[in-house]
Amino acid sequence: MAFELARISNDEQLNILAGVANEVWHEFFPCILSDEQIDYMVDKFQSYPAMKKQMEDGYEYYFIKDNDEICGYMGIHEETEDNKMFLSKLYLKKAHRGKGYAGQTLKELFKMSRERGLNMVWLTVNKHNEHTIEVYEHMGFAKARTQVADIGNGFVMDDYIMEKVL
Repeated sequence: MAFELARISNDEQLNILAGVANEVWHEFFPCILSDEQIDYMVDKFQSYPAMKKQMEDGYEYYFIKDNDEICGYMGIHEETEDNKMFLSKLYLKKAHRGKGYAGQTLKELFKMSRERGLNMVWLTVNKHNEHTIEVYEHMGFAKARTQVADIGNGFVMDDYIMEKVL
């Protein structure tokens, strides 16, 4: 296995990322969210224009690759004023789940965060996403609190906020 995090740096890569995001969200979330909410959230948070704006606001995106094959992606935002890294997105294509990519990605994220002088990584995760919560707990994250966020169009995100001290 030749695991790699490849930073997304141009519009062509961002277009590919938007396609991967659409694929992953529609194959993973139907067990948790309605099709209407998935479509809305992909458009609002994971579309090319949304991620382009996020990158302009300091978000970084990375392809998770194995031998140049895109297995998934990660989105992060450094919060230097709080010495924290926000793990905004970590998603894997169905065929690549259960192979250790999430753990490897998180280990690289922890290393990257420490190198930047940050002392915590935090994230939000849907309260009903039980397997993903178990993965995060296995990697040292703990539930810090809950959050219900109105994201518009009659939809909410009902999440745990999880943190890992580095």
